Amino acid sequence: MTPETSSQDPVQEAKHRRAGIIAFATGAAASLAFFAFFPGLPHVIDWGAILVSLVVGALTRWAWLARTRRKRTSVR
Repeated sequence: MTPETSSQDPVQEAKHRRAGIIAFATGAAASLAFFAFFPGLPHVIDWGAILVSLVVGALTRWAWLARTRRKRTSVR
């Protein structure tokens, strides 16, 4: 996969990257919290829960970046 090229300034790119990292961490943490605290589930974090949390984090990051990219292009 090739990195995206854009004409944004470096400060805007850094903010965009930071937002992606925060979105990933939030999604992964929320998913792990679900597996850890939801009543009725065994309160054990296993490899399946970790993998699902990573996938949820990646999907959250993708959705957030797509949303902010769409907002940014519609404003211009």
